Amino acid sequence: MSGNSLRRVRVAEVEAVANRIKRFRLVDIDNAPLSEFSGGSHISVVMHAGSRLMRNPYSLMGSPKDTSSYQISVLNVEPSRGGSKFMHESVKVGSELEIGQPLNLFPPAKLAKKHVFVAGGIGITPFMAMMDELDALHADFELHYGVRSLKDGAYCKYLQSRYGSRVNVYRQDLGQLIPLKTVLRGQLLGTHMYVCGPKPMIDWALQTAKLLGWPDENVHSEQFSAPPPGKPFVVKLARSGREIVVSGHQSILEALEENGVDAPFLCRGGACGQCETAVLSCDGFIEHNDHFLTEPEKAEGKKIMICMSRIQSASITLDL
Repeated sequence: MSGNSLRRVRVAEVEAVANRIKRFRLVDIDNAPLSEFSGGSHISVVMHAGSRLMRNPYSLMGSPKDTSSYQISVLNVEPSRGGSKFMHESVKVGSELEIGQPLNLFPPAKLAKKHVFVAGGIGITPFMAMMDELDALHADFELHYGVRSLKDGAYCKYLQSRYGSRVNVYRQDLGQLIPLKTVLRGQLLGTHMYVCGPKPMIDWALQTAKLLGWPDENVHSEQFSAPPPGKPFVVKLARSGREIVVSGHQSILEALEENGVDAPFLCRGGACGQCETAVLSCDGFIEHNDHFLTEPEKAEGKKIMICMSRIQSASITLDL
């Protein structure tokens, strides 16, 4: 199954909420209700920048009960592959965009006794809707949010005002760090931890939970990584016989889409497994940048996640 159907939306509001972070409120082009979603969901935003086609995933951070609009926050990444720069510099109130249907690869565990959210920077966004949803259910949760400073941390004051002592903010400019070992050691059986933020932070949180004996099924993470740039190479499609050049700033998936190939995808962040594609041959080394394949699968070189991974050599032949 290829990417989900697209819907045209209009930008109803743009607000700078922190250094390099803007909030965008999107409404249906005809003001019709948008599709329902659940806490932890994301959408893909389609951007046309000249001849380039980009699709970036962003977490939905508004109330899941409100289908009159969607809200996303975008960090202006440096260096940018183009998506965040486009959103910050080209998208204004009144701009029209296309979005995919909401998808949820990061839902809160329904049977959890308690939810512990660990966020860093822009990683706060999926927890906004999750906390709104859980608060309405009177579920037990707490947030531990690491920011560089209050100017760099989005929604700190709002969250503290709404949820009170359940929200803990740690400022690097004051020498404060998330005391994760202490936080995790003090939790009751049946508590689940969720982490979202920069990759080093996610790796640290997952490793800390593992060392403290937390079961894998009680630990959840989400990371929307951008596919790293590299040298151009050629993708050969075995079924059609076509050859497509992947430029240095593109993923394989983006290059296929630009050339009219209907390739499978969901998350576009190397986490869901939907874009897994068989490798028939490769004349060099595959750079596996996904979070889905196991280390033995990566070493075998028979599969590639086309939304994130690329090669260092001249060409790769895929079963497409």
